[in-house]
Amino acid sequence: MADYDAFSFCYDRFTEDVDYSFRVNRLLELFEKYDKKPTLLLDLACGTGNFSFPLAERGIDVIGVDCSEGMLAAAISKLPEGSTNPLFLNQYAEQLELYGTVDGAISMLDSLNHITDYENFLAAIERVSLFLEKGRLFIFDLNTPYKHKEVLGDNTFVREDETAFCVWQNEYDGENTVDIYLDFFVENKNGSYERLSESFSEVAYTNEQVITALEGAGLEIVATLDDMTENPPNEKSERITYIVRKK
Repeated sequence: MADYDAFSFCYDRFTEDVDYSFRVNRLLELFEKYDKKPTLLLDLACGTGNFSFPLAERGIDVIGVDCSEGMLAAAISKLPEGSTNPLFLNQYAEQLELYGTVDGAISMLDSLNHITDYENFLAAIERVSLFLEKGRLFIFDLNTPYKHKEVLGDNTFVREDETAFCVWQNEYDGENTVDIYLDFFVENKNGSYERLSESFSEVAYTNEQVITALEGAGLEIVATLDDMTENPPNEKSERITYIVRKK
């Protein structure tokens, strides 16, 4: 099982093209549209906190949960001295254990696709529902089978900045899983380069599998969107955003 520690070392520098400000604003719009702004929010698979921190800055108490110690270490390093918001916990999604309920939850940027066992996926959805107050929203997104087949596929991508170089190689199994192999070459202070490697898999769950998981956890779909747009998903959607409510 991947620990994402090597990935965490370079995660922020290679996700600089993600418009987190737009996505956070859009999330808050969706909460307001279909419910109301949460006061205590679960950020499941929070990574280095790129959603947790701006949401905390908006006056929301945030609990960020991630299975990777490396990702959480990077997140905690961003905490202002003496601050406890966000609060970060090192847990697997399928073993989520909170101190009480939350009135909102998110899991963004295909984080749940990294749960490659469907039973664990079911358990993760159930655990979120367990700690979510009745009538409140869980907003999450998932990469689609279309993206796995047509975009990620067996392709290789290269990313670089002034001090690091990343080679991203994919292997597609022809059905729903993409195995991802990352090699990072990071410049040291003396000008030499260090190689860091990481591998993990993503599973693209079908809409039917997602509906089964939600129904089993007592959650109902309020809306589905083509990523963070205002449009419904289509056959070429690469990411679907699910807005669901606890019954």
